[in-house]
Amino acid sequence: MDIRIGNGYDMHRLAPARSLILGGVTIPHELGLAGHSDADVLTHAIMDAMLGALSLGDIGHYFPPNDPQWAGADSLVLLDQVNQLITASGWAIGNLDSVIVAERPKLKPHIKAMRSQLAERLSLAPDQVGIKATTNEKLGPTGREEGIAAYAVVLLKKSPS
Repeated sequence: MDIRIGNGYDMHRLAPARSLILGGVTIPHELGLAGHSDADVLTHAIMDAMLGALSLGDIGHYFPPNDPQWAGADSLVLLDQVNQLITASGWAIGNLDSVIVAERPKLKPHIKAMRSQLAERLSLAPDQVGIKATTNEKLGPTGREEGIAAYAVVLLKKSPS
């Protein structure tokens, strides 16, 4: 088969004294995402989708949250490593699509920067990177502003030999 698809999901708790980083972009907000790394839920969901497409496990396998070397890690650096795994396996991203679920802050003004950042890191055209943002209509943990979640799907295509 010359194409593979994977999906990914991530959620992190909102916390004071942390930066809010989504898709490699720092977004002004009074709260940030708590986690072992920079807690970039969008980038984490994309990485899990990439790995899932090739049945390579999840990001916790490659970057365990109890390993001190990943403390405070820049998720874009981790994305580079996952992308290297994908290309070394003979695959390339055809496109990716994602959804960020957050009540606040409003993310629409930042989506172009996130798309550009991720496209550049993955050597893709911006139109190969879809990012949408929605709220959870005040329902559940994201609706109560306890955290932010992201979903992603990635289509991989076999690289020409």
